[in-house]
Order: sequence, then C-alpha cells, then structure tokens
Amino acid sequence: MAEVYRAKDLRLDRVVAVKTLRSDLARDPVFQARFSREAQSAASLNHPSVIAVYDTGEDQVGDTSIPYIVMEYVEGNTLRDLLREGGRLVPERALEITDGILRALDYSHRGGIIHRDIKPANVMLTRNHEVKVMDFGIARAMADSAATMTQTAQVIGTAQYLSPEQARGERVDARSDLYSTGCVLYELLTGRPPFTGDSPVAIAYQHVREEPVPPSQLDPAIPQWCDNIVMKAMAKDPNLRYQSAAEFRADIQRALQGMPVSAPAASTMVMGGAAPQGTRVMSPVPGGPAGPGGVPPHTRMQHPVNTGYELPPVNYEDPEPSGRNGKKIAIWALVVALFIGGAALIGYALSSGGGKGGATASPSASVQMVEVPDVRNERRQDAEEELEEAGLKVGSVEEEYSDTVRRGRVISTDPAPGESVERGSEVSLVVSKGPEPPEQVAVPDVTGQPADAARQVLEASGFKVTQRSSPSSEVQEGMVIQTSPAAGTQAPKGSTITMIVSSGPENVRVPNVVGQTEADAVNTLRAAGLRVQVQVVPQRSPDQQVGTVVQQSLEPGREVLPGTTVIILVVQNPDGGDPGDDHGPPGGGGGGGG
Repeated sequence: MAEVYRAKDLRLDRVVAVKTLRSDLARDPVFQARFSREAQSAASLNHPSVIAVYDTGEDQVGDTSIPYIVMEYVEGNTLRDLLREGGRLVPERALEITDGILRALDYSHRGGIIHRDIKPANVMLTRNHEVKVMDFGIARAMADSAATMTQTAQVIGTAQYLSPEQARGERVDARSDLYSTGCVLYELLTGRPPFTGDSPVAIAYQHVREEPVPPSQLDPAIPQWCDNIVMKAMAKDPNLRYQSAAEFRADIQRALQGMPVSAPAASTMVMGGAAPQGTRVMSPVPGGPAGPGGVPPHTRMQHPVNTGYELPPVNYEDPEPSGRNGKKIAIWALVVALFIGGAALIGYALSSGGGKGGATASPSASVQMVEVPDVRNERRQDAEEELEEAGLKVGSVEEEYSDTVRRGRVISTDPAPGESVERGSEVSLVVSKGPEPPEQVAVPDVTGQPADAARQVLEASGFKVTQRSSPSSEVQEGMVIQTSPAAGTQAPKGSTITMIVSSGPENVRVPNVVGQTEADAVNTLRAAGLRVQVQVVPQRSPDQQVGTVVQQSLEPGREVLPGTTVIILVVQNPDGGDPGDDHGPPGGGGGGGG
C-alpha cells in the first residue's frame, strides 16, 4: 500500500523515514482514509516502544495528491526477518520481546487505540535490542462504532494473526490485540504460526474453530508455563484471555523472575468458540505424521458444527479499491462455502473409514500438489537443489541489489514460500548482488575558502564533512588548506570528507641564549623564527665575560608567535659595538637599531 524512503530532515539535521501512499492507490478514497487514519493514530502516541510520527502532508504529483508521513528512522530488523534467519528463539528471549510489544499496546490501549494488525512484520528490533511497534494503518479508536469492521463485509488484518472475533467480523476491543500478540509469541517459541493453510479463509476458519497445538508438543524443551501463557492469550473467548496488556505483561514478568504464572494449565482451560454439544471427537488417523497443512500428530479433528457464525471474506493485507468489492465478496463467499463443505466431507470419510488402516483421501487423484519450500537467504545452489528435491523446477533467475541479503543468496521466490503448486511447476528466483555500489562524486575544490562556506559546498555535493585544524604560516587562519580525499578525486556519495583548516602560524618556543656570545645568540634566536635586538651594557663584575649575553627580554621556554622580537643584553666589547642592533629571523630582513 505504501512505499518507505530514508530521508534527511535538513532543518533539524536528522535522518527520518518518509512513508508515501503508492501513486496507483492515491486516487482511491479507501486507501486515502486508511493512510490518513494511520497518521492520526500513530501521531497521537508518544512512547519509546512506538515508532514516532514527526509530520504529515501531501505532495502534488500532476493532478494527484500523494499523502506522506514523516516518521522516526529506526535501524534494525523486523521480527519477520529475525524468524526467517533464526527460526525461533529461546523462551526467555521470546518473552522479553513480547513484553516490549505489550508495553506499546498497554500505552495505546490506555489512549483508546487498538492496533488490529499485530504481526512479526509490524514489530522492529533496533540495534540496541529495543522493541518498536509500527504500522497503525488499520488502527481504530475503541469507542469508534466502526470498530466492528463490517461496513464493507471484509475482515481487516493478517490472516495468520487474526483473533476469532476479527475473523467473524464482530466488534473488536483491546483483547483482539492480545490474541494476535499470543500468536506472535507462539511463532517466536516454535518458529511457525499457530495455524497455516492454503488460503487466508482456511487460516481464518482455524482461528474460529480449531485449537492450536501447545508449543511444548512441537518442542519438548519449551516449559509448561510457556504453554499456559500462550494458550490463555489465544483463548477463543475474549473473556478467558488476559483482560489487558498490563495483566499479560505481569504474567510474563512473573515467568521471567521464576515465579508461578497466573495462567492455568492449558489442559484445564475451557476454550471458547467450540460448540458445547453436538461435536463428535474422532480418533487420530492411523499412519505417519501429517504433511504440510495436514493434521499434526496428537491433534484431533472435529466435525464442523453450525455455530451460527458466517466467516466474512478475509482481506489478507489491504482492501482492494472499492470498484471490485462486490465481485470479490461473491468469490470469497463461494470459497468459504466450498471450504466448509469440504471439511464436512473429510470428517465423514474419516468417521466412516477409520477402521480401514492407513487410507487417506486425496484432493485430486490426477494432480499432485506440493508446497514451495522457503529458500530465502539460502545460497543459490542450495536453493535450486532444495526446489528440485521438492519436485519443482527452477525457472528464471534474476539478480537484484540488496542491503539486507548477502551476495549470492536468494531474496525471494515466485510463487512465494508456502504456496501449493502442481508438482513439476517452475519457481523463479531473485538472487542478491549484494549492496548497491554508492554513486561516485568528484570532490569539489574548496582550498582557500572559509571553513563554513567550504562545508556547505561539500554537503551540497552529497558528502559528510569533518574538520581538523593545522597551523600554517602561508594560509590565513580559518581558511581551508586542503581536503582528504583531495579535490578532484572520486569518492562515494555520502562518504566523509575531512577539511584541514588553518589555525594560523604555529607558535615557537623562546630558546635560552644567556651565556652565549652575541653571534651565537643571534643565530640561535633567528633559527627559532624570532627577531633579535641587541643592547650593550657595561661590564659590572669580573665574572661577566665581554661579548656574551647576560640577560634576555623573554624568558626561555615561553611560546610566542613567529617574528616576535627578543631583546638581549650583551656585555660591552672594549672594541665597541653599535648598541641596539636589530637582527631579524632568516629571510626576515632584520634591520638596525631600535
């Protein structure tokens, strides 16, 4: 729906993120309203765990007004990226991240804002391991009567993290966000969402009618108290869930401190959403473990029961422009009917043929379907081998620059991971070429310019600028002596240029010439860059050697500017000397008397 750019706020000198509505959607009032709602919702929240909104506005492109949001720029990765790289987290780390999500939700809920789309892609981890919640694009005020989300008969949100009431198109409250957070915690612990399926409708149906497998059944290393917390957060009945983000957080804090949690054991919970009567529980199907999308071991299948609920069409991400809603609703209604009818037939087949051994029903006797494996972030060769092992062919391979995926590894596939396709289908790959090389720019010549003016010239060329001082007797103080890299050389745009700025002539240290002969003293002072004025004095004691320096006007070791005059007193030579001779430094044109 939107595009995000990294930008520079010139007035406040900070990096920001600018989110703009895609130009092809800017004419649609539905998308305009959602984008405006995101700006209003996020701008009203000021919390360390919520990505801040700095400004909003519109940019006129031709006859189209493109709205934009200026937001806090956060360096880090989303939880979705983290899950793709590592698969799952240890329970303690999973709870710490969930605690950060709940901090943001506790704040937004107290402000009357429901997020409605909590999922790994909307949670960021900064480089300092801080949690940031973003994308309030479908948020609503709790008091808003439109929070039922039935005005367009569409379910808004992401199917794998929908609460049952969202999937049914009912009114939602803060507890819907807590259910979605429970789904995220489930995935952090197990590396997979609680429900998967071939379509958003199939997944939404499971949220309404089926119970998730407790995390510890997927990984025995997960402790029982994790099961208790997750299963309470994901209770079908909102009244059986945590009633606030603060209550959810309190249980997590107790768990992290080694204290008993308030959530009951998963096996003792009365889960809401299933019909209390008329449901026949079937034995597990004999045979091996279920394949992708099948019934996992130890999971029992129930016959579909008419609960009076009708699943509205599920919008997996964003609503389509309003002109196509009618047709789309009809299609989704047909899909729902087929799905429920198919589930009933499968249940009947299982109940009537359970004693037949390992017989299973195939959706098609002639076409074998396989699931596209997730080969993202894998090396190209490994990805191709994995696709071939899954019974698929490698289609076209394109290369793109990427700042997040290493060179030679897969960025994405088409069809996407998890999609069901016919065996032997082609899967196209997009492979990373690594980070895009920065643009090369010639370094401007700012030699001899004032430092402030030179800085502006360099920054206007796209460079960052640092400055250091260096003494110079040739370049006026405050002027640029040179740059590094040197003027005229090519440097990456955005790289740092160092300006070397003159601090004026370097001070010199006055040498000690007392006791030296006049000639030696003059040479020593001139060599130090100083001027010399000689004054003669009569001999006052036999210890004073004629022709030697008995006193100097500036004490030895003092730092002075080059060319400073030092007066030396020399004992009078009987042969006489011209008192007051002035000796300049080498090349300084020293003159006579003062």
